[in-house]
Amino acid sequence: MADDWLNIALRFGLYIGMATLFGVSMFGVYAQRLSANFTSFGRRFTAFLLLAASADIILSLLSMVVTAKAMSGAETYAELTAHILGMVITGTDMGIAWIARMLSLITCIAIIFSGLRFNIRFILLTAFSGVALATLAWSGHAAMNDGIKGAIHLVSGISHLWAAGAWIGALFSLAMLALLDPQSNPDAICVLSKTSNGFARLGTVIVVSLIATGTINYVLIAGPSVDALISTQYGLLLSIKLSLFIGMLALAAANRYLLSPKVELAITAGNGLEASRLLRRSLVMETTLAILVVACVAWLGVLSPVISKAN
Repeated sequence: MADDWLNIALRFGLYIGMATLFGVSMFGVYAQRLSANFTSFGRRFTAFLLLAASADIILSLLSMVVTAKAMSGAETYAELTAHILGMVITGTDMGIAWIARMLSLITCIAIIFSGLRFNIRFILLTAFSGVALATLAWSGHAAMNDGIKGAIHLVSGISHLWAAGAWIGALFSLAMLALLDPQSNPDAICVLSKTSNGFARLGTVIVVSLIATGTINYVLIAGPSVDALISTQYGLLLSIKLSLFIGMLALAAANRYLLSPKVELAITAGNGLEASRLLRRSLVMETTLAILVVACVAWLGVLSPVISKAN
């Protein structure tokens, strides 16, 4: 039981860390196109990405040890040997995906320390962190099928991860800008306003992708039936996740049609503090819901829609 909760905790950390690395990198790409002032925050954002990539490497190493213990049937971690770890890493699809993840994360760190311009760095970081995030599909239900069905499930699962990562990364990026003191960082509010409005348009694509791929994933996992949704622990947790997701949609809609006009009025009036306060409060609520959604996803990955019955 302790190992189960450790596995869920590591999965949660990896989902958050990988999604953040990918999403913040992607945010850096389109933020520079929306606002030339974003360049002044390039160093701050790359420092954050370095922290995320480093944490992802540590979590991936720990996760592989926990997985190797479970797959080998070892009673304690002391029983794990280099041979066992090597067999799990090189002898399974999940292990090969793990190697690709580690190489991608190490490449991300090399890119961060490179002398490339920030716009080039963010593009490369988006590409390699996207590969790293995609490897998580082999650690969950997306790898449960074979053949054509398995390929469809993996493609859908990876697309779902990318869409979720883009949303979560944008939330963390906007929160970083909103938490800056507008008096010490006068460009932050301008960049925050332009990027939040820009993300609202991209958000429509993300939401459609999440709904479509989420539906496909459910059908491939539980079948074209709502039985698993209403009679299993998996279904109960999935219902909670969907409720939180709907809450995020409601907040995003309120931000787009109610909050954004107020922020623009505050900026026009030169009241940066008020604009920052409005955005900060909204982002905190939406980010909190996003973290809870990821917690549900981390738990769902270790549950069966058939075996684990709700009490």
